[in-house]
Amino acid sequence: MEALYDRLSRQAFGLAYRILGDGGAAEDAVQEAFLTVWRQSEKVDSARGKLTSFVLTVVHHKAIDALRARKGQMSRQVSLDPVLVEKAGPDVTERALQELDRDAIKQALTTLPDEQRQPVLMAYFEGLTHVEIAERTGVPLGTVKSRLRLGLVKMRTALGGSPG
Repeated sequence: MEALYDRLSRQAFGLAYRILGDGGAAEDAVQEAFLTVWRQSEKVDSARGKLTSFVLTVVHHKAIDALRARKGQMSRQVSLDPVLVEKAGPDVTERALQELDRDAIKQALTTLPDEQRQPVLMAYFEGLTHVEIAERTGVPLGTVKSRLRLGLVKMRTALGGSPG
């Protein structure tokens, strides 16, 4: 677990920080996520995907939960522009890999039609729920869910994963 934390903590913090925009809250979300991964370690199945993806998905969910808990505060939008959280230490290899991942994700997003790209961006970079996306766009909830699902399947395929 220590090695996993050492390898992913900065990337996890960056993700949580982009969603929450608050260093302390991002640290809390990352801590909660790693505790959840520890407690649910029996659910980790390499046949279902990469461990990195699992951990970052848990971080994403914890950050969204924290964002929703602050619902009384003014809602905030996180820009898709890559404002990088400066990493402590000069790990050039890790930065290069993250940059490649980021570029691949940006490229995959450009392949989506706008009607699918918009809900993906709103859900994953602004932390909005399906209902909030439907309200903001004026599109029926079922349509939002369908477009989001289709967009994610297309992105997975574009990123070299298996569709579905």
